[in-house]
Amino acid sequence: MTSNQQRKTMLLTGASRGIGHATVKRFSSAGWRVITCSRQPFPEECPWMAGPEDHLQIDLSDPDDTRRAIDEVRERLPASGLDALVNNAAISPKGPGGARVGALDTPLADWLKVFHVNFFASAMLARGLLKELEAAKGSIVNVTSIAGSRVHPFAGAAYATSKAALAALPREMASELGPRGFRVNAIPPGEIDTAILSPGTEKIVAQIPMRRLGTPEEVAKAIYFLCTEQSSYVNGAEIHINGGQHV
Repeated sequence: MTSNQQRKTMLLTGASRGIGHATVKRFSSAGWRVITCSRQPFPEECPWMAGPEDHLQIDLSDPDDTRRAIDEVRERLPASGLDALVNNAAISPKGPGGARVGALDTPLADWLKVFHVNFFASAMLARGLLKELEAAKGSIVNVTSIAGSRVHPFAGAAYATSKAALAALPREMASELGPRGFRVNAIPPGEIDTAILSPGTEKIVAQIPMRRLGTPEEVAKAIYFLCTEQSSYVNGAEIHINGGQHV
């Protein structure tokens, strides 16, 4: 980045681990300013060069707190706007012993909380920061899941259906917002080597054509691609990062 170039800014939800960590590192290494959002306060042992001024503690399951955060983000953004919004935050309730929770066993309160975090908050952030994204001709990337397109042995019904909705949102928004100059796409990761892997994942890996787990860094590279000029004509797309698991 030269001295004449404006430093780009990204807002990332779900930055506290795994894919979120890798995404912060990828964008930061390219000179981007990354504003992170999570339920936790800014960690003193943060693994990337950032500070509390670029972190928001937010409860995405609470619409009022999400609205508050949107106002705070606006105050922190430069006049050039917001270059990228990456919706990565997600929750997935488990039963006793980490068991999968099906549609008939999921309490209504859990359905509502999961959809607020995994889907509605993403729509709220996009709508609330529309002017800022438009000013920068920005990009929105929704990190969905392979569980949104097939029944998964570990991901519960509420998580899977919320991710299916999040995968449909970029198509709708790409059609609406393309004429306004910015792009909306989705990435549905498959089995990624993170701290939240369930026991028995090795049985799924044996059926993946590439016979291995993906890495958070591989997902982060795809997110970066969708937020840069390299993908300037990619809109309303879904890029599978799963080693061929979807075929």
